[in-house]
Amino acid sequence: MDDSEPVRPSLNSSYIPNALSNHQVSEDEESEDQSPSASLLPRHSSVPLAVRYSPKDSYNLVYIIFFLMGIGSLLPWNFFITAKHYWLYKLSNGTDHSGKEEQHSDLSDYFESYLSISSTVPSVLSLVLNYLLVNRLSPNVRILSSLFVILLVFVLTTVLVKVDVSDGQMEFFIGTLVSVAVVSGASNLFSGSVFGISGHFPMRISQALISGQAMGGTLSAVASIVDLAAANDVTDSALAYFLTADVFILLCIVAYLLLPKLAYSRHYMQAATCTSPGVINEGGAADGAERSVSVPPLKPILRKTWVLGLSVFYVFCVSIMVFPAVSSGIQSVHKDSSSPWTTTYFVPLTSFLLYNVADFCGRQATAWLQVPGPTSRVLPVLVLCRSVMLPLFMFCNYQPRDHLHPVLFTNDVFPVVFNCLLGLSNGYLGTLPMIYGPKVVPRELAEPTGVVMSFFLTLGLAVGSALSVLIVHVI
Repeated sequence: MDDSEPVRPSLNSSYIPNALSNHQVSEDEESEDQSPSASLLPRHSSVPLAVRYSPKDSYNLVYIIFFLMGIGSLLPWNFFITAKHYWLYKLSNGTDHSGKEEQHSDLSDYFESYLSISSTVPSVLSLVLNYLLVNRLSPNVRILSSLFVILLVFVLTTVLVKVDVSDGQMEFFIGTLVSVAVVSGASNLFSGSVFGISGHFPMRISQALISGQAMGGTLSAVASIVDLAAANDVTDSALAYFLTADVFILLCIVAYLLLPKLAYSRHYMQAATCTSPGVINEGGAADGAERSVSVPPLKPILRKTWVLGLSVFYVFCVSIMVFPAVSSGIQSVHKDSSSPWTTTYFVPLTSFLLYNVADFCGRQATAWLQVPGPTSRVLPVLVLCRSVMLPLFMFCNYQPRDHLHPVLFTNDVFPVVFNCLLGLSNGYLGTLPMIYGPKVVPRELAEPTGVVMSFFLTLGLAVGSALSVLIVHVI
């Protein structure tokens, strides 16, 4: 085989339309690129011949592992926000152990808003740290250390379930927010590092990771509903609930340790090392005038991805402004009937479960449909159209209402439809720019670009969570 033979395309190069490429591809290439993602790939590669041809992902094990790590990256946050009945019980002055009747206090009424702030602000800082460490600490160190920190905090949270905190509710409240801050920082260090690694793989692996994040929310919602139905005591329910989270975090640790042992993942990790990510010039690509850098260059990344990054920012900013701070406060208009549906199960089903299932469906849809493309102006327009979700949720039956008294949507079907729309649009429009980002830059910038895209996502969550507090107080 001589040097003039066509080679496998780079998976991480700049976007070039198919019309500009006339090279022939092998059967392996065709099987890999029969999706819309093929339009992102030029027909050239600087990767050595030994790593141009990929082994098969036997039994889709690598896909499953990244899917599991996607679950683990957002599962801690989802388990904290979904345990609404548990936090109401712990932070209220009541003694109803059944959890069937919602109890309120100054701490519990605004707990979701404070929870959002305490989780997203340290998340932004952790992703900045992750970007600075991307060429200094190996992914193994960043990922495994963050997973063990998450596991430690969750074990502590599980232990506190059976501890009586009625005489120290403020201390428990502050301790919970600190725990959330630590877990969120570690989770974002974990997810940013994993998403950076996935940038070296084909787009289906990035999509698996992002779909797994939505499944983490779905699993937490299902676990919450099952525990509510199976346990008469709210603390028994919470104990089983948080033990489930502990098991999943352990599963993520085992799955990540298995990853380097699989031929498919070793292949792409070897391809990543061949690009020498620590040796980059100011233009963003390696050349004859290479110089070693400890921090990846930010300017060439932002030049290629700033529109995609802002799209991710706004999608998640709008979502966190209403979910869960507003959506979980929307009560059934028939709550006075005292049926289990309108009291115990309305919020877990209509807010948490429906939103997360719709979010998962939206993310999964990107595996088959990737429209609009990374350079289309339609994508940011669709993202901006999601602004309409704010007034729709605000005029549902959110309680308590202190300032905005009119309720325009006086049927329980409205929050169901709105949560589905919010989840679907968040999943689809949030995933597209995330998987496009690492594919429109040179291969050697794929991992830091993944971290940058995660930063835009987390910054959107941070700004949205701060605004959610304002919205809750306006209502």
